[in-house]
Amino acid sequence: MFPENPGGGALGTAFYIYNTVLGRPRAFRMDHAHFGPSFDDAQIKRALDRADATYETIADEEELLKRAAGMIADGQVIAWFQGRLEFGPRALGARSLLADPRSNEMEDRINAKVKFREAFRPFAPAVLKEQAHEYFEMPAGMDAPYMLLVPKVRAEKRAVIPAVTHEDGTGRVQTVTEEHHGRYYRLIRAFGELTGVPVVINTSFNVRGEPIVCTPEHAYRCFMATNMDVLVIEQFVLLKEDQPGAKEHEINEYLAQFQLD
Repeated sequence: MFPENPGGGALGTAFYIYNTVLGRPRAFRMDHAHFGPSFDDAQIKRALDRADATYETIADEEELLKRAAGMIADGQVIAWFQGRLEFGPRALGARSLLADPRSNEMEDRINAKVKFREAFRPFAPAVLKEQAHEYFEMPAGMDAPYMLLVPKVRAEKRAVIPAVTHEDGTGRVQTVTEEHHGRYYRLIRAFGELTGVPVVINTSFNVRGEPIVCTPEHAYRCFMATNMDVLVIEQFVLLKEDQPGAKEHEINEYLAQFQLD
């Protein structure tokens, strides 16, 4: 059994004991938060087959990223499941919902039909680190990998990325690097090459009241119970329109488990 949405406090406690209580040297540098479990292709395939899911396998990463970037640019919401789960309170590109920040309607759509939460709740922009200063009032090369900083969106860019620009003109930025984010970085880069905007909406892969998904089984259940359009689990691509059993009564039954409004 894997923990779902493991807390970063547990990692901090372990290092506090190691460094402070036991007096061991501080040799660890936290460059990312991907310390949760991961699943190999065989595990994912078994989970999808047990669910009678319909999927396509795209082993070539360039083709996978081209397809995914194109879907985002076409206004689709992608559930993105890659590598090790984030160890902490928010999604950082391993268990994320990704969408087009250029759309004026995308924020309302995700809140109402995917996340099932209040309309005023904003979304975070994920941006290639080397281009973050072009879109946000922050120094060139600055790291902000954990969505802890809320700089101003540059005035000339607010109309370009309205879905991630808050009412006060700010954005809760995540800077993304290839070194620490791998395929997630390359997806944003592919989206930027396609659209001219190296920024995507990044919000957690879950619905209100439910933890961020951890396992392939949980990912498929959440995908089927919402209006997400596409699920990408490693090299497996699932289109909602191809899946059996996505019926309204099943969605309501699923959401009732979490007592959602």
